[in-house]
Amino acid sequence: MELVLLGTGCPSVDLDRHGPANLVDGGAGCRLLVDCGSGVTHRLLAAGCPGSEIDALLLTHLHSDHIVDLFQLIISSWHQGRDRPQRIFGPPGTKKYVDGLMALWGPELEQRTAHEKRPSIVALDVEVSEIADGETLQFADMSVQIVAVNHLPVRHAFGFIFTNSTARLAISGDTTYCPALIEAAQGVDMLLHEVLIHRELPVVEGKRSAETVSAMKAYHTVSGQVGKVATECGAGTLVLTHFVPPRFDEDSLLDEVRKDFDGPIIIGHDLMRLSVS
Repeated sequence: MELVLLGTGCPSVDLDRHGPANLVDGGAGCRLLVDCGSGVTHRLLAAGCPGSEIDALLLTHLHSDHIVDLFQLIISSWHQGRDRPQRIFGPPGTKKYVDGLMALWGPELEQRTAHEKRPSIVALDVEVSEIADGETLQFADMSVQIVAVNHLPVRHAFGFIFTNSTARLAISGDTTYCPALIEAAQGVDMLLHEVLIHRELPVVEGKRSAETVSAMKAYHTVSGQVGKVATECGAGTLVLTHFVPPRFDEDSLLDEVRKDFDGPIIIGHDLMRLSVS
């Protein structure tokens, strides 16, 4: 199993850290895209797996930074020659969002498909399955366990546990410290977890109030907690991503997380490839 970090950023636009997205590659039938943040189609191409080749898209939740490039994924996959429908698995509300998105672009698609006369338009068909806590998805020899996490006020937010014959990988999605995730991720080889570096979020008049910082801390895992999560999971390796803010002092972050986790810690960067074993 291989994990490719496609986008390690957050809603704040950053040239080095694109929007949240990851590729879990378990080989034929198991190339799974997790989230669809800004710039994902470019990152997929750079990673050697264009959108036309992914087997499914899994959405952790429906915040804009995780879904904003969904239509770009659909249309670019068609241009790249995809010969099958796009399969999307996401929380309740995903079908309504996708239907609305396709309706919004409907006139443009009708005009484009009629004019360009490409051999197939099957890639523009979208198959949506809404998922729930405790379910397990199967892709070839890889299972994906769905775990409800705490990202309130977002009602439906999930983490995922990927398991095949060689490895187990947990992806936290956006969450606070979450006992349910820790329980599900026991003994994983690798934990990919979001982090909010609260000391790097000063109050800025007219931009960020103390209430803003407090609200952000209330639905993310802060840097002083994420090492504890990895230790309680018994994770082999902790990989950090979804950095809020996207620019920060990496050495200081590592020092803070090491206080609670003595295993390998990796500061994620876009297009980083990691073998999960």
